[in-house]
Amino acid sequence: MTEQELALLRKSIERARQARAHGNHPFGALLADPQGHVILEAENTVVTGRDCTGHAETNLMREASRLFPRELLETCTLYASTEPCPMCAGAIFWGGVRRVVFALSEASLYAVAGNGPENLPLGCAALLAHGGHPTEVIGPLIEAEARTVHDGFWTAAS
Repeated sequence: MTEQELALLRKSIERARQARAHGNHPFGALLADPQGHVILEAENTVVTGRDCTGHAETNLMREASRLFPRELLETCTLYASTEPCPMCAGAIFWGGVRRVVFALSEASLYAVAGNGPENLPLGCAALLAHGGHPTEVIGPLIEAEARTVHDGFWTAAS
């Protein structure tokens, strides 16, 4: 990981902080072009949007596929504060993004948040490995930093 890539990952964590401040679950994501320029950002909107599909990565991919041609998306990297869930991994795959970098692993998230009956524990790398085109998945990285945005959230939310 370059310093620029770590900075982008930290920016996704900052988006997760914003989601939490807005009353949502603490997850954030961004999309960067091959030069590392952020072209789109998104945060979780499950609570305020009253939409169970309002995960940061799905929100990002919904907007990205509307705004940008697939040829561009295939060259971009999605940076996520937490490992994308199976729904989000599907959106990433079908949107054509070929590289994902995440901070906090799914296993570490469940260690903090609890592994309740609504969780679907399947890492994005395992899911994306079954796709018809390759998708590079890098993570977990800087987990201690990424975990801080979850401090106290899941105990307060339950």
